Parts: sequence; structure tokens; C-alpha cells
Amino acid sequence: MRCPWCGTDPLYLRYHDEEWGRPLYDEHKLFEFLILETFQAGLSWRTILYKREAFRLAFDNFDAQKIAVYDDQRLNALLTNSDIIRNRAKIIATIANARAYLALKEKGSFAEWLWQHVGGKPQRNAWEKIEDIPAYTPTAEKLTQNLKKAGFKFVGPATVYAFMQATGMVNDHLTSCDYYLR
Repeated sequence: MRCPWCGTDPLYLRYHDEEWGRPLYDEHKLFEFLILETFQAGLSWRTILYKREAFRLAFDNFDAQKIAVYDDQRLNALLTNSDIIRNRAKIIATIANARAYLALKEKGSFAEWLWQHVGGKPQRNAWEKIEDIPAYTPTAEKLTQNLKKAGFKFVGPATVYAFMQATGMVNDHLTSCDYYLR
């Protein structure tokens, strides 16, 4: 049994089974997921998942040091890259987010900073139906506020909650899903 949102698409099934909701502490991967979630805003996660490899190529494998110094020439090249989402505001936000990420890392661990918002361990919810899962929570709102204070852009509570779900900060697998207790 799986959460019904993943359907039968093999890529989605693999994502559900191997990534979604699994606690992630790797700072580079956390940064990648945060950027991908900002691109997902207003679109389906399936769209982003199918373009993830293209995003990795286009954004230097999400190397924040490189992204933070992107100039207008690089911005324009990204805007012509049909393999990714060509949204100017989201690309500009990615550059700002790389700078904010690096600034936070100067003060300590980005992973610890994120995970402190959930007490350092995954919050396990007990949803029985997909309709029960909220679009965001007070914890996501607080993390959103703190991300914005730190200089992050294009992060709203729903985007941040999706990020928290994807990286296992919250376990929103349905109680009927075989992955709920893993």
C-alpha cells in the first residue's frame, strides 16, 4: 500500500518509496529540495520531478557557491533553457536563496537550523485520508518567517510545508501506507 497521490507513474512511485518523507540531513540535498520546491509553486511536483536532472545541469548541481554569483548573462541563459521552468522571478529567487543559504552556513549548520523547527526529529502525523493533510501548518508558517528573515525568496507556507514533507521533517504518509512507519 502506498499513498494514493503517487499513482502508477514509475518515477513518482520511486520518489514516494525512496525519497518522500525520509529524514534528510544532507545540507546540499536540503538546499536542492528547497530550490526545487520554489520552482514547483503553482505547478505539479511531477513536472519538477521529470525536470530534476535538467535543473541539476542548469544550476551547477545546485552548488550554492556558483549560483550565488550568477550574473545577468547566466540569468539570460537560464531563461532560454527550455529544459527547466523559465520563470524569471523563480530564477532570481534561486540566486538570492543561494546567497541566503551561504550566509546561514557561515553561522553554522543549515540542516540543524532547519531541523530545529521540528525539535530535531521528524514530526509523525497520523492522517487517514489524503484530504486530511493540510496545505501548511503553524510550524511551516514559522519556518517560512525565519527563511524570509534570513533572506530567502519565493518561500510561502505551502511551499515550505511541501519541502518539510519531501525532506522528512514531517511524516505525512497516510497511516495505511506501508511507508508510514519506515
